[in-house]
Amino acid sequence: MSVRPPQSFRPSQQDKNGFNVLEYELMSERADSLGRHGLKVEAALAALKAWSADRKSADERERLLNEASDAVWAFFIQREICGLRNNRDAIQRYGIPNEVIARLGAIRK
Repeated sequence: MSVRPPQSFRPSQQDKNGFNVLEYELMSERADSLGRHGLKVEAALAALKAWSADRKSADERERLLNEASDAVWAFFIQREICGLRNNRDAIQRYGIPNEVIARLGAIRK
């Protein structure tokens, strides 16, 4: 008498053709998170561009710069998680100012 192992222990056809449901879900979540981070960058940069010296204080601009640099830093990290290592295209696409890029990764007290 021979015993056949259960079907659940048999190698799946999904692995052979490259379609893995878990990997698909993970890629979907990464892409969704990248999109949300992109929206946060757009909002932070829009708020920074809307600042004007005659209506708001320099402290307010400093806060907006810090928020923008934090949003861009998180966005760049999420891009790296998605496998996008070069950030030059994102800097151009979003129009990220040099003063924001200079603050990336800075630790504030």
